[in-house]
Formats: sequence, C-alpha cells, structure tokens
Amino acid sequence: MDSQSTQTIKLPILQPENGNAPIVTKIVDGKETVIPPTSVEEKAQRRAELKARSTLFGGNTATKKTQKNLLKQQYENFVASNTEVIEQTYERLQKLISQLEMHGEVIPQEDINQKFLRSLSQE
Repeated sequence: MDSQSTQTIKLPILQPENGNAPIVTKIVDGKETVIPPTSVEEKAQRRAELKARSTLFGGNTATKKTQKNLLKQQYENFVASNTEVIEQTYERLQKLISQLEMHGEVIPQEDINQKFLRSLSQE
C-alpha cells in the first residue's frame, strides 16, 4: 500500500434482538466494498437481503409484468398537458419510452414521433 491510500473498516453494531447478521464494509481509496460473510448464518442473511433488495427494486415476474402493462397503458393514453411547454411534454414522453425500454418494450421511432405530435393541442 502506498502512502496516499487509506484503508478504513467499518464494523456495525450487532443487534442480537432481531437476529441481523452484521454487514462489514471496507473502504479503500474512497470506495466502499462489502466484505463477504463467512459463516453459514451470515451467508443466509446476505442471501435474504439480496432477495429483498431485488424484490424491492426489480420485483418478481408478476410485478414486472404489471409495471410493464401500466407503462404501456400510460403510453397509449399519453397527452400533452395544457400547463406544460412542448419541451416538458417531450421530456415526459422520453422518460416513459425509457422506462418501457428497460422493461424490454421497443417502440419504433416513427410511432414515438406520431404519438408526440398527436398528443399536442391543435393550437
């Protein structure tokens, strides 16, 4: 290790009343890394946390399908608001398209352009 790199290890306080296994992190050169658990209990706790995190942020297959269907419905019903300028409408549509793409739904650019133009008011 050179003289400029620093190493810090954070050890959490154990809370035996709720059975949580500690997650130990190591900070080297400003980057935090989780030190993998070594005991069977720590490994089981880590797996449970990863599963909970993936469900929270990604969801299971049914949740993802529901999210995708909701986004498709929002795309189908997309209209410009009277209170927003054209740039805001465009940004809102682009955000919706990006979310659909993250769920594997690809919409041709020509269809997106038509959706945008039809969503604008006649004025």
